[in-house]
Amino acid sequence: MSSAATTAAQSTKSAQPAAGPAPDVTAAAAAASGAGGVPPEDRTARVATDYSSYRVVAAKHPWRWVGTAVVALGVLAVAWSLATNPRWEWGVVAQWFTAQSVINGLLETLKLTAISGILGFVLGFILALMRLSASPLLVSVSWTFSWIFRSTPLLVQMLLWYNLGYLYEKISLGIPFTDVRFFEMQTTTLISQFAAAVLGLTLNQAAYSAEIIRGGILSVDQGQLEAAAALGIPAWRRSTRIVLPQAMRAILPTAFNEIIGLVKGTSIVYVLAYSELFYTVQVIYNRTQQVLPLLLVATLWYVVITSVLSVFQYYIERHYSKGAVRNLPLTPLQKARKFFATHAVANNRARSL
Repeated sequence: MSSAATTAAQSTKSAQPAAGPAPDVTAAAAAASGAGGVPPEDRTARVATDYSSYRVVAAKHPWRWVGTAVVALGVLAVAWSLATNPRWEWGVVAQWFTAQSVINGLLETLKLTAISGILGFVLGFILALMRLSASPLLVSVSWTFSWIFRSTPLLVQMLLWYNLGYLYEKISLGIPFTDVRFFEMQTTTLISQFAAAVLGLTLNQAAYSAEIIRGGILSVDQGQLEAAAALGIPAWRRSTRIVLPQAMRAILPTAFNEIIGLVKGTSIVYVLAYSELFYTVQVIYNRTQQVLPLLLVATLWYVVITSVLSVFQYYIERHYSKGAVRNLPLTPLQKARKFFATHAVANNRARSL
């Protein structure tokens, strides 16, 4: 017999059941089910049903509560000091907080912020495009502008623009290198306190805005521009509909920081004796000698302005996060609703148990 036939015969023989009585399947199932005689499937279902009666106990975080208690005590101590120390003179703060002179100074601060912020970011956008261009001259001019205005203090710039009449008696507009003049005026008349303040704040803001916008544009993957160009999308449409919406996510946080800094930076205009918020407060406390309460008035108004700007920042950033995240972040109102709804469900479940 061949080796193949021998192997097949051995396999057939091993596959046959061994001689002897057939196993008692019923007895084996009963033994496996336990003394109660319950099949394994029913026993598993019964045990799973028993888990529903177990009480859910939240994990304990003792150190979290210790830290919360320490911080709460610190907050209460500060609040108690503010409320009980008479030297804060909260009555004087309330008296001057809505005074007409303070409100007028506040409006001047907002006007300076709005004008300088808009002009600064427009000029910064132009400088950023110049920095990204292929022209060596445009790149050099943009870099030099940012280098100069970021290297000098804002206070020095303010004083320089206000005293520009010492360098140039007249400012004229015409054809260069000719005697043709379309416009001419005395520098001291043209560069007033307001003009010097706007000029200094705008140029200083433009230098920083240019770098912020340039960084945001560079953060967009170049492969997207190549894909858009391959599809035949015009360059302007590529910039406005593909690059800028994505760059805004990188630009907005730093840009709003700059705007908030600009709000507070307007206080430096007091060196020009311009009646913005801080200068107005100074004039009042020099007359009344109520220094600290008047400084608190200015501080509270700055806090109000920056708080409003922070709210705008949150919702604008949330708008531009579309397409970058699967789900938009919840607004504070939505978070509060979710918190109370979750705790209400948990309390109802605990009562039912």
